[in-house]
Amino acid sequence: MIDIRKLKELVRLMVENELSELNLQDQQETVQVKRGSSGVPMVAVGGAPVHIPASRAAAADDDNDTPAASAAAVDSDAGLVAVVSPMVGTFYAASRPDSPPFTTVGAAVAADTTVCMVEAMKVFNEIKAETSGTIAKVLVQSGQAVEYGQKLFLVRPS
Repeated sequence: MIDIRKLKELVRLMVENELSELNLQDQQETVQVKRGSSGVPMVAVGGAPVHIPASRAAAADDDNDTPAASAAAVDSDAGLVAVVSPMVGTFYAASRPDSPPFTTVGAAVAADTTVCMVEAMKVFNEIKAETSGTIAKVLVQSGQAVEYGQKLFLVRPS
């Protein structure tokens, strides 16, 4: 049986990195973690066909060893507005590799400010902030694949 602490760490890494599926297998166990249509991670351990919500699996841990850092990270994101990808594609922070990024942490943005580009099928699409405020976090790296609805930036509204 998989250690609940390992499971919690896998789910945390999956959510942090916006992964939709994670499959791990060694000689003793197999773990498959998928994000359902609601975005909630689901876990199957071994060959079990039944998926349980990862939040319930993680809650089964009696140690209550949730790191204070992750709780602080959730609190620090409160009140921030996410700029999300409107499509599946590749995220680019700048229009060219040798150009400065469209925006950086601390930069002021308006609703019509271009914050990045997402390339899909050889077409480069400018992504607008659609809110005004200050960029608080950049959540993806240039050249990284992104999914529809994935958070790209967090903006502190003004």
